[in-house]
Amino acid sequence: MYAKLVLRSARRSVGDYLIYLVTLTLCVGLFYAFLSISSRHYHPDIGAEFDLTFLSDGMKVAVCGVTLLLWFLIRYVNRYMLRQKQPTLAIQGVLGMESRTMAWLFFAETFCVSLLALGLGILLGVVLSQFITALLLASYGQPFQLTFSLYPDTVGLTLAFFAVSFLVTGLFHVRSIRRMPLLDMLQATRRNEGDLKRSRWMPVVTVLYLLALVGMGAMGVWLLTLYDDPRLPLPGRVLYWANALLPLAGVAGSLVWLVRRKSWGFPRLLGYLMAIAVGCGLFAALTPSFRSAYFLPLSAENLNLYLTFLVGDVVFLICALFYLCARWVAAWKARSPAHRYTGENLFFFGQILSQLRSTSKSMALICLTLLLSLFCFLATPALAGWAEGYLASRSMYDVQVSSDYNQVYDPADLPLEGYDLVTQFLAEREISVAADCTFFLYLPQAEAFHQREKYSFPPVAMALSDYNAIRAMAGYDPIALAPGTFTTQWRATAGEEDRAAFLAGHPTLDTDGGTLTLAAGTPAYTDALGETLYNDYTDLVYILPDEVCQALMPVMTNRYLTTTEPIPYADARDLSTTFRQTYSEDSVEGQPRYTIRTSTEQVNESTASTFLLRTLMTYGAVVLMVTCFTILSLQQLWDARQHRYRFGVLRKLGVEERDLHRLITRQLAFWFGLPVGVAACFALVVVPFFFATISTEITAYLGFSVLLPQVGAIAAILLLLLAAYYAATYTLFRRAVG
Repeated sequence: MYAKLVLRSARRSVGDYLIYLVTLTLCVGLFYAFLSISSRHYHPDIGAEFDLTFLSDGMKVAVCGVTLLLWFLIRYVNRYMLRQKQPTLAIQGVLGMESRTMAWLFFAETFCVSLLALGLGILLGVVLSQFITALLLASYGQPFQLTFSLYPDTVGLTLAFFAVSFLVTGLFHVRSIRRMPLLDMLQATRRNEGDLKRSRWMPVVTVLYLLALVGMGAMGVWLLTLYDDPRLPLPGRVLYWANALLPLAGVAGSLVWLVRRKSWGFPRLLGYLMAIAVGCGLFAALTPSFRSAYFLPLSAENLNLYLTFLVGDVVFLICALFYLCARWVAAWKARSPAHRYTGENLFFFGQILSQLRSTSKSMALICLTLLLSLFCFLATPALAGWAEGYLASRSMYDVQVSSDYNQVYDPADLPLEGYDLVTQFLAEREISVAADCTFFLYLPQAEAFHQREKYSFPPVAMALSDYNAIRAMAGYDPIALAPGTFTTQWRATAGEEDRAAFLAGHPTLDTDGGTLTLAAGTPAYTDALGETLYNDYTDLVYILPDEVCQALMPVMTNRYLTTTEPIPYADARDLSTTFRQTYSEDSVEGQPRYTIRTSTEQVNESTASTFLLRTLMTYGAVVLMVTCFTILSLQQLWDARQHRYRFGVLRKLGVEERDLHRLITRQLAFWFGLPVGVAACFALVVVPFFFATISTEITAYLGFSVLLPQVGAIAAILLLLLAAYYAATYTLFRRAVG
């Protein structure tokens, strides 16, 4: 009998569970699809030079960690269903059913629906796993073939993870039902959320923001005293002064309000601080661009602090905006009688205001979560493209061996050998070598050997013949130098302005082999030749004639090799292990430090890390966005059932169905559009700021022409997801009030 009761109740509540069922099915499908890569039965053909162990282990931890966010969604939806079912449960209690029986019947109903979503989600995951496999094989440069597979260990882990989540959440609600009085259950649909006036969340946020303003003002004053100079361009000076004075003005204004708080009121303080937050956020967002445009002496640490302050400004603005939104709407309604009494606007304002006063905190949290989701979506292509581009520049050779002299204080201990161990190993494994170059890196002046201050290491030099040899290995044409001249080779991340400024200030180079003049024609080369070519904390290498280098002190020994075929992963790993047993990679006082990098290991580890980053951020963003849209949908569906009588009154008053449908459209557009629109507007500030902080890396390794189409495609996908949730909510809302 109880089983029939559970099934009948579940069928009658299919509309209530539809959003939850679709959302959970999608989340389970994504969970299975991403986690399938970690299955021990997953063996895609990626070639002998690659290994998926690192990716498999990392994916398992990352996906399970992100999916913990779904516990909040499961708990929220179960609480929504419990609130929806309370009147029915109360009637059952009045008829004599024990509270324990009612609780377990509700648990069985929700658990059955959850298991249905779990089964559908696994089937969806089998399909989605093909897209994940296609992306993985594309990352490793391998072809893709469509093959559907069901991995038992992944199915077991998916079932266990979500079943435990459902069980734990359900048991908490069973406990709540058993302790809930019948009268409270009967009145559940008549209760609203907490009153805005009694909530203390906004005063707490305001105090925390004032503390952030104190920190930002102190930092601004410190930078102002260090770097303000009349010779700076006017925009640079305005930036320094604004970053110092605006936060202090916010603190000072708050102190004045504290004295007159009874007459001015809390909303006036929030309005003033919102104006301060807009100014502080604007100048914080402009800091990276001004730093590049006007060569302001701001370090990466300063930019990170300004990014932190910008995040604080955004959080405060969003919280204050939703806290004051109900007052703004009410003021607009009071000041516009003509608009208030036009059509069904009076009813529309009543619907909006009845919820805005009690849901400001939840709407602010939803908006912040959507903003975080948008940031993850939009930042993913930039970070992944940066990693992939950087990989191409540092894995140009199949084997790279290098040394440094950071801990060497006696020139007699400098490493000056050819690393014959590598030659012997490759011969033993029958790995043929296509090109091989061993070369020294020199100090232009031996007296710079003891110059070890961080960021002040001297640039090193290399012989023209060695430079042309590695250019040939990388596929570039050789260069020529006139006698008595030199040229330079630069990292890809060095900006054109930095190169021009350095070369303009160094037209000659004093060396132990004589004074050289900067070569005419092409004084700087930016071709990618590997990252181990440069000294620590430097962006260039001097290219000198061979006869000049014979008089210089060699301080580092590098060796680059390319093989006719890619080195298998097992052989590359063994080569690195064998090398490290002879040459230490640890920094030991008085001894050189050696480094070996194989292209196979670099490509394998970097590709796995990049793919893990891309999937983790995408999966996390989808989970966050789906959670927000689900909460927004359920809030509106609850409002539809709670206020069904109001729509019935409108029908009795003669309002046509077409006007009612337009009213529903406006109401849903407001509740979906407000948090989504605010999040999108703030994303237009936060994301460009982030892109500006890494603009050098994007330009060097990815290019904005490649990044912007990817961002546009992501925006289109998000709009489709929003449209799908809006359409589903609209359909269920109409049925609920019909």
